[in-house]
Amino acid sequence: MHIIDTYPALLAAFDGPAFRCDKWQAYLEANLPGLLPVLTADVQETLGTGQVTWEQDYLPVLNAVATAPALREKAHDSFCRATANLEARIQAQFGRSPDVDIVFYLGLCNGAGWVTEYRGRRAILLGIEKIMELGWCGPDDMIGLIYHELGHCYQAQYGVLHRTGQSTADSFLWQLFTEGIAMVFEQILVGDPDYYHQDKDGWSSWCASHLQEIKADFLRDLPTMTFADQRYFGDWVSYRGHGDVGYYLGARFVRSLLAAHAFEELIGWDIPQVAHHFTEEASR
Repeated sequence: MHIIDTYPALLAAFDGPAFRCDKWQAYLEANLPGLLPVLTADVQETLGTGQVTWEQDYLPVLNAVATAPALREKAHDSFCRATANLEARIQAQFGRSPDVDIVFYLGLCNGAGWVTEYRGRRAILLGIEKIMELGWCGPDDMIGLIYHELGHCYQAQYGVLHRTGQSTADSFLWQLFTEGIAMVFEQILVGDPDYYHQDKDGWSSWCASHLQEIKADFLRDLPTMTFADQRYFGDWVSYRGHGDVGYYLGARFVRSLLAAHAFEELIGWDIPQVAHHFTEEASR
């Protein structure tokens, strides 16, 4: 595991308070050579939808990095705290750690947390501009960003992260399971089986008190669930007025499996195994 922190250099991308594309390109090539085509292609694809513009949707977010020093420092401090001795902590809990680069950098609004390939290695890219825009600058938010993606990287390296099902229902069930694996990975690292980085405004308590209904509704929705109408994954969707409930359900499902199966066994499971056990779980 490598921690790549470009924070000391990122203000080189600005001319005073103003973001400059040419200066940003120079900063990126000096600190993360070869990443430029990946980031610009992502931006061009997004701009090509016609739903956003550079002047209204990108520049204000980028300029805020230069004009909000307190928030910028808070985000970086949280990153440093979240990654301090991180590999040793993962080794202590799991006996091994994923081979991944964790990169703190200034992107082009590509995402607060993004797992991709960079220079032939798996990398978690943490864009400070999006982190600041979303208000995810505190330690808990940074832990959620990093540890959750590390959970996916761990399953990808030591188990199987991507499986192709025979139906859309299989895909959503597999998503529930892999998100649950990543959530439990977070909880193990934090040392708290009830830790959820989404827990704000009573979210966790509400999910706990409605767990049986969430299980039953998820199972009932599965056969007809689509990416357009699913209501379980994402803070932009709503299950009875609450977002991200699929992450809670996934974590509780994986926790129930840990009573009889080791974590290292679960990360190698296939879709039929998951389907069998979830059907049993939802009927209890």
